[in-house]
Amino acid sequence: MTASPRSIAPLYLAGFTTAFGAHGVATVLGSESDDIGLSLLGLGLVLALYDLAEVVLKPLFGALSDRIGAKPVILGGLVAFAVASLIGVATATPLALALARLGQGAAASAFSPASSAAVARLAGRERLGHYFGHYGAWKSLGYVFGPLLGVGLVYLGGIRSLYAALAVLGLAAAVWVAVALPAPPVLPRQRYTLADLARQTTERGFLVPTMLLATTTAILGVAVGFLPLLASREGLPSFVGAASVAVLALVSAVVQPLVGRYRDEGRLTIRTGALAGMTVGAAALILVAFVPHAVTLLIASAAIGVMVGGVTPLAFAHLADSTPDERMGRTMGNAELGREVGDAGGPLMVGAIATFATLPIALLALAVVALGVGATGRQALRPVGEAT
Repeated sequence: MTASPRSIAPLYLAGFTTAFGAHGVATVLGSESDDIGLSLLGLGLVLALYDLAEVVLKPLFGALSDRIGAKPVILGGLVAFAVASLIGVATATPLALALARLGQGAAASAFSPASSAAVARLAGRERLGHYFGHYGAWKSLGYVFGPLLGVGLVYLGGIRSLYAALAVLGLAAAVWVAVALPAPPVLPRQRYTLADLARQTTERGFLVPTMLLATTTAILGVAVGFLPLLASREGLPSFVGAASVAVLALVSAVVQPLVGRYRDEGRLTIRTGALAGMTVGAAALILVAFVPHAVTLLIASAAIGVMVGGVTPLAFAHLADSTPDERMGRTMGNAELGREVGDAGGPLMVGAIATFATLPIALLALAVVALGVGATGRQALRPVGEAT
């Protein structure tokens, strides 16, 4: 089943919504924590609830989309996201905001992997790169503009205005999905044993692209957290750190559609893109580790944006191309889980190594991991149709 670009467009808004919800709220809670009454520990716990819900629930909702169809799961998730956002509209106490954060994370856990599965099912095998590139680009725009819009809304109308905007955005996306998105048919599912499930999740056609996605988000998470820290340590103005993160996301948004198109045209393969992308990301980490400066921070941010924009659509397109349609949701849910593990594990790894050694050594260690994963992708992956 292949859909038109216009009918897939609602999924781009869904991707923007989850990115806006995750990063816009996180930025606002961090800047408003004293006024809200959140301690540093409380802030950390509230922020972690979104990711915790995603780690636990994304594989489950991905599998559910295989059973009942992707469209109902996307619709239910977007409506639930709007309802959870209304908690923050009703009251802005720490408990209410924690419940809203948990509810938003649980809702995003439903419509995010189901949206990826729907993109894979509706795009057609020959245009997977194109559609995953555009889907990822809209997510990147949410990462860029989410914090800016969040801060602006709070400035104009208080924190409740942010949650009101998220509720409206979730409902608008749900209505658009209901009206315009075709429903991929539910396919008969084979019965799988535990041995089958273990084999499927350890096949290199699944495992290696998921490793690439996890490493990409690990570097992304480190960049978002540690580039502003490096800017601060160098005595640079605070806007340099913020600008570096914005540059990263904007470059990623521009690169993803281009890479997706090159992939579909046969001009770029995941083997080449994996090694090239990870090499660029590793070089960026080494650059800021040993030559921290305003210019190098921005160069490294752009380079990491190239890495994210290059590897992400290639990995997702490869996963979609190598997965039977009847278990597309489960594959996308598990791949999303891999991304969440990388997003949490990268900063934890760098922070732990930096505690016992130095931050440059920690960044160098992550660069070595990236090069190893890129080399693995180059060596292990083959075009779909060959042995994987």
